[in-house]
Amino acid sequence: MPTPAEKRARFRALHAQGCFVIPNPWDVGSARALQALGFQALASTSSGFAWSTGRQDNAAPLEAVLAHLAELSAAVDLPINADFENGYADAPEEVAANVRRALDTGVAGLSIEDMSHEPGHPLYDTALAVERVRAARAAVDAEGSGAVLVARAEGLLIGQMDLGQTLDRLARLADAGPDCLYAPGLRTAEDIAAAVRAVAPKPLNVLMSGPGLSVAALADLGVRRISVGGALARTAWAGFLAAARDIADHGRFDALGAAASGHDISALLGKP
Repeated sequence: MPTPAEKRARFRALHAQGCFVIPNPWDVGSARALQALGFQALASTSSGFAWSTGRQDNAAPLEAVLAHLAELSAAVDLPINADFENGYADAPEEVAANVRRALDTGVAGLSIEDMSHEPGHPLYDTALAVERVRAARAAVDAEGSGAVLVARAEGLLIGQMDLGQTLDRLARLADAGPDCLYAPGLRTAEDIAAAVRAVAPKPLNVLMSGPGLSVAALADLGVRRISVGGALARTAWAGFLAAARDIADHGRFDALGAAASGHDISALLGKP
């Protein structure tokens, strides 16, 4: 098993050039399966993990998330990027303290969102959003960890900002020192290309949560990494719910015929 330092060095190198997909497992089994499929790095998903524990997205407590990150990091040889939501705090100094705790789990990187989740005011003001990322940067650097810091601008995803406002916030966040920028909700090639230019020369992460541009097309636009958020978890839930509803509503087991074989799953997971 590579050390956290080795994983972080590998993860940082992935961001230096080219384009890679960083899919999002929600538990150890899905993480090991993705590793077996040949991906070079993985990212946790706050929604996928929350659902797996019977909670809604953004409802998993910090202690549970930290335990989950430690479990994922110990389970695979690949670098893990933590979906660390808003740092589980509002004040910059508290974000920094929680970032230090996240680094202790062995993750190779982590992302900090600009969402406050306050009713009627779901995003932090720009100045505070920037200070929160700056505090996270200081925490990463103080540890000398080499971990990758990602700053996320959520306004476009939740309908609180248009493209121009999102690009402006991305540029402001970029000045706070993150290694990578991320604005979920970018959809068209034109918007994605504009975001790539807005954060250059820093890399941009793009979220793909459904059909759309291919990996090759995104790479041609200058995207450096691609994640899928909770989409893989939602895909698994869709299959599970369809089969369970067929049994509950119709007394039929037809959907189980599409199940993966136990042999194939075991082969993917390999030895612990």
